[in-house]
Amino acid sequence: MGEFFALACGLVWAFAVVLFRKSGTTVSPLALNLFRVVISSVMFIITMIFLKIPLLGQAPLQDYLILMASGVVAIAIADTLFHMSLNSVGAGINAIVDSFYSPSVLIFAYFILGERVTPVQLLGMGLLVTGLIIATRVSPPVGTSRRQLVVGIALGVTGMAFLGFGIVLAKQVLPGANVIWATSVRQFGSLLALIPVSLIRKDRKKTWQVFIPSPSWKYSLPGTVLGSYGALILWIAGMKMIPAGKAAILNQSSTIYILLLATLLLKEPFGPRKALAAIFSIIGVLLVI
Repeated sequence: MGEFFALACGLVWAFAVVLFRKSGTTVSPLALNLFRVVISSVMFIITMIFLKIPLLGQAPLQDYLILMASGVVAIAIADTLFHMSLNSVGAGINAIVDSFYSPSVLIFAYFILGERVTPVQLLGMGLLVTGLIIATRVSPPVGTSRRQLVVGIALGVTGMAFLGFGIVLAKQVLPGANVIWATSVRQFGSLLALIPVSLIRKDRKKTWQVFIPSPSWKYSLPGTVLGSYGALILWIAGMKMIPAGKAAILNQSSTIYILLLATLLLKEPFGPRKALAAIFSIIGVLLVI
């Protein structure tokens, strides 16, 4: 079942990314991430009440702190960087950049969990980097400068590094944890970080206006349900049941889905260079794992 959850996560997340790309044209990255976390946190609270899952007393305090720290790193920080990258380079190129997620999991799993790195995996990482370099030479979406493209890719890679660290950090706790409880605690941890940050910013009024119903909800609300609730549960379930590396590569199937959906739904160009970058990235990921 772990393999199924990990693959399903990739598909659900791909649809969410396309929706976030649409809403990101009118909503700032921080505001959109705050919206996602607040709405999904409410959904998790309702789910826990419905399933009668207690929030407290489920594990030692250390496990709560690890999961909350994971949420801050992998949701509050990584997802904000993800939205900044998505707004800059579009869903198609962002999908290629997201391929850095699997190697980042591998690297942090080596240092934190003691997993080994083989020469074949190092070759895979080399191919992945090649894919990223090719991606920087892809024609950016209309109205995007070359500098904006490079900066957007850099933000995306940094976000994937934070994401990989965050999930490996949580992996230590997941084997004996309830999936809904663990996912909820991570989400609450990110919420505790995002709210203060959003309140001290000069544009806090504009940031919190994201909760006022607007046309952007047409995309941000279903995107949140899919990405910050459904995909998140599937992601944690896969990570809980199978090794982190195996789950990561199955999650990475979202790269293919996003490239196709970005072309079909967002009308982003899918030229030979983008296809070549995607092939290098996918082969690199396969070798890494």
